[in-house]
Amino acid sequence: MSQDTPQPHTVQTRSVAVFDYDGTCIDGQSGLLIARWLLRKKYLSLRSAAGLAWWGFRYKLHLPYREERSRELIFHDLAHLEPEQIHSIMVDFHREVLLPLYRPAALREVSKRHEEGCATVIISATFEDIAQEASLYLGTDGFVATQMERDEHGHYTGNVLGKVITDEAKVEAVTQWADKFIGKDSWNLVYAYGDHHSDIDLLIEAAHPVAVRPGPTLRKTAHKKHWPIADWKVD
Repeated sequence: MSQDTPQPHTVQTRSVAVFDYDGTCIDGQSGLLIARWLLRKKYLSLRSAAGLAWWGFRYKLHLPYREERSRELIFHDLAHLEPEQIHSIMVDFHREVLLPLYRPAALREVSKRHEEGCATVIISATFEDIAQEASLYLGTDGFVATQMERDEHGHYTGNVLGKVITDEAKVEAVTQWADKFIGKDSWNLVYAYGDHHSDIDLLIEAAHPVAVRPGPTLRKTAHKKHWPIADWKVD
């Protein structure tokens, strides 16, 4: 091959590692925990708490339910507050309730993936302010979480904006995040970590999926597809 012959252009792609939050990075479900905490702090009404209990009952029994309902019940009770106040409430909740629930293995895994050069991101159905705190604590490069709608003045309306980040919406959200911050066609989903059947769509897309202390449905899928199962515990 002569010197004048054009060399093939190699496109450099960035590896991405995606971490589910609830039940994966922490030992618990932030949605249930924040509802109890807000009720105790008198931010949540008894009526909304009853609505959340009914929503949880339908969810557990696989009865028809609207995914947005649980988030909207919480934010309808908070919507009269300034956004800065709501942010402070979420930060306090993260500090008081969630910090003791982090799995050390999750922090080690994020660090390990960084050392390999991966871009790391949290993906979660939880609220954005909680995911932001989680990202700061875990040291990830970014986060994607359920967004709540704001009006023209920046105040929360109490409604979910777009989709709750669960099931196939997780794949869509990761794609949008990576296209924006890394570049379209410039990344590969190499690692994905999840604990719940709602993470299956995401795990299927990863080159190296990991089921972390999975529930029954995900465990069955993991065995069928020969995915590794990680037993991350709270030390």
